[in-house]
Amino acid sequence: MSALAKFFLYKGVEVSGYDRSKTEITLLLSNLGSHIIYHDDISSIKDIESVDLVVFTPAISSNNVQLNHFKKTNIPVHKRAYILGEITKSYQTIAVAGTHGKTTTSSIVAHLLHQNNCGGVSFIGGICTNYNSNILLQEGQNAVVEADEYDRSFLQLHPSAIILTSMDPDHLDIYGDEESVTEGFKLFVDLLKNEDRLYVQEDLKNQFPTALTYGYQTSSTLFVYDVRLKEGYYIFNVNYKGVVYENFEFHLPGRHNLLNAAGAILSCLEWGVSFEKLKSALANFNGVKRRFEIHHNDGQRVYVDDYAHHPNEIKVLYEGLREFYPDYKLIGVFQPHLYSRTRDFLMEFQSVLSEFDTLFVMPIYPAREMPIEGVNAEVLLEGIEMDQKSLLVREEDLSYGIKTRRKVCCFYYRSW
Repeated sequence: MSALAKFFLYKGVEVSGYDRSKTEITLLLSNLGSHIIYHDDISSIKDIESVDLVVFTPAISSNNVQLNHFKKTNIPVHKRAYILGEITKSYQTIAVAGTHGKTTTSSIVAHLLHQNNCGGVSFIGGICTNYNSNILLQEGQNAVVEADEYDRSFLQLHPSAIILTSMDPDHLDIYGDEESVTEGFKLFVDLLKNEDRLYVQEDLKNQFPTALTYGYQTSSTLFVYDVRLKEGYYIFNVNYKGVVYENFEFHLPGRHNLLNAAGAILSCLEWGVSFEKLKSALANFNGVKRRFEIHHNDGQRVYVDDYAHHPNEIKVLYEGLREFYPDYKLIGVFQPHLYSRTRDFLMEFQSVLSEFDTLFVMPIYPAREMPIEGVNAEVLLEGIEMDQKSLLVREEDLSYGIKTRRKVCCFYYRSW
């Protein structure tokens, strides 16, 4: 949502907004000239008579006083996804979709295009570290959009090309079951007018047999091979339609992030960007905030912040931590996000979290949901088979649990 606000501000449009509390993002928007209010009442809105458009996210409460007021007026009121689609439909849009990996992949694509002066506009679901922003603006007709499956928002977009990273079940509070999740992604893919511009992770080949694929298998259109870990980063080779490109450099840990990079490389090669330009740009990509973000590393303790809120995301994060820090004790600090997700994937969460050497679990962050009876952090923790596990009620208690340990790598996920 903040990327849209920045877009309008950069275009000289007056922007006002509401949030429940002050954050780094709202303070930044205020500094850019936006009027942000933190009380849900009409009287707080500046120049309410001059409002031309109201944009909201599906996460906003149906009881929101301001939103319900505007719905009763003649002022256009639209979801974020619709406005994003309206802005980008005049561009050649690369839309990045998938249950996991879309923020990192869209950030890499945006960076690769931006570094080669063909970026146009990019709307990203996270803060790209190179630019400290979730929106990139350049002259040009290309756009990069993170296509969110929640609430089927991505069906409002107008993609010229699609990168599909994964289709694992999630948001079952919206979709109901795994089959409906898959159907939602297929409806999104059907929006493509040119099926040659569908790029899917190789595990999805059977679902989309005509798509170009990327991954590690030699049967893929583009595959990564000869991966080497060198001084804290990857060196790897790429085979693209039988042509070999050697010695790519990539600084994000985790084989899942290598897959994200492969999807970005494939799309940009298909988009006409040269190998040498891609290689140079990828080497200086610094990642995305809260995606394997290293906050501290003194050789003895490493603190990693990651937005892994699904069991499969925690699994690949754990594998990346083990690969990069094989001699370290791994401590997980996890706050479940949503009661419904915790309920729907309870056993999967318990299985993957049990792999850590020590685990702290925080109370569930409800976001848009009301509590569900019998679903809480205690129930999650009880089913995890390990000795060193604790309920962490206060973040400040964390230091006690790790202060005496040496060679520690601490994965930290908070939901806010």
